[in-house]
This record gives sequence, structure tokens and C-alpha cells, in this order.
Amino acid sequence: MWLYWQAPGPDLFREQETRYSRCVEMAEIEKNDFNLNISRYISTAVGEPQSDLEATPLELVGIEKEIAAAKHKHNAFLKELGLKPLP
Repeated sequence: MWLYWQAPGPDLFREQETRYSRCVEMAEIEKNDFNLNISRYISTAVGEPQSDLEATPLELVGIEKEIAAAKHKHNAFLKELGLKPLP
């Protein structure tokens, strides 16, 4: 991670990258009591992906159907072997 100060001017000598580097004004550094800890200036947190609350129940229904089909098939094998089926 890079934290750098640049004198005012139109040209940046480094590219700024979200979560990795950014140009900081001297006033901001002074406001932070000249603390150069990167976490004061750059947030590296990544947001959690949003869940589709309408699609999730449908996915769960599909998973439950797959489980039921697999259990039915498994119980058929157990029956062939003369074993007790799963509940």
C-alpha cells in the first residue's frame, strides 16, 4: 500500500488505486497530527455482496427437491440391500 503526498500540481506521478493508494493533501496529514498510518487515509474494507432476497427462497426450494430426490435414490439402494431406509 502506498500513501504519498504530492505538491499541488496538475500532474500526478502515481496512479491512485481504490483501497491501495491515494493522493493526500498536506492539510489532511496535519489534521491527523502527522500520523502516516495508512488506515487513517485508505479504507481496505470490502463490502459484502448483496443477497437477492427474492431468489434465495427459490434456491432453497430447489435444493430441498434435490435432497429429496437423492434420498429417494439412496433409499432404493438401501432397500435392495435389505437395510432400513432413511426417514
